[in-house]
Amino acid sequence: MATNPAFASVPVWVTENNVNADYDAGNGISACNGTPFVSDLRGSSAFFAAWRPCVFSQLGKAGIRALYHWVFGADAQYGEVDYNTGALELSYWVDDWLGQEFPASPGSNLLEYSSTDSRELELWPVIHADGSVVIMVANHAVNDAMTDNNGPGAPRSVLLDVSALGTFSTGSRLLIDAKTSAADGPTAAPVTPAAQMTVSLGGYAVEFLTLKP
Repeated sequence: MATNPAFASVPVWVTENNVNADYDAGNGISACNGTPFVSDLRGSSAFFAAWRPCVFSQLGKAGIRALYHWVFGADAQYGEVDYNTGALELSYWVDDWLGQEFPASPGSNLLEYSSTDSRELELWPVIHADGSVVIMVANHAVNDAMTDNNGPGAPRSVLLDVSALGTFSTGSRLLIDAKTSAADGPTAAPVTPAAQMTVSLGGYAVEFLTLKP
């Protein structure tokens, strides 16, 4: 599109994304493979807390301008709000905080960075117009490649070197993982900014580290 003047400035949107596009085609049979359909709970579990931020980050780095969830009011496979009870799923909070931490605001820019583990960890560091920095770290490391279907994931500890960004006066971190209440959502905790900061993730999870001047 960039090479065609008629389309060079057209924004690209992703209007559907989900962990598993399969569904019950009728009589309890999978639409994808003809076997009995089984709901895939990775769409609302801690796996989603690692998967959706990873999708958000990689599509954003590719130049995608908007990312839309498939459907909000549905079941635990697809939904972020249970369409029968109105109860919130963990996935609701993941998208809610992605929107809060990374709004489509003028003056926000992706920072250059280097990583020693881009295979299991996804980083999305952004500086906003007010000088604040938000570093998203998503851990999608698999505990067992053969059996880990909606399992716990594998713990990872990440050392962030933010010394090149200057000094900050305040900071906070917000973690979404298997221990996060789907009803109440996550709570940010204050942290003391430092040149090097550690993010510890006990399995599938995402953490937003915010540093303010």
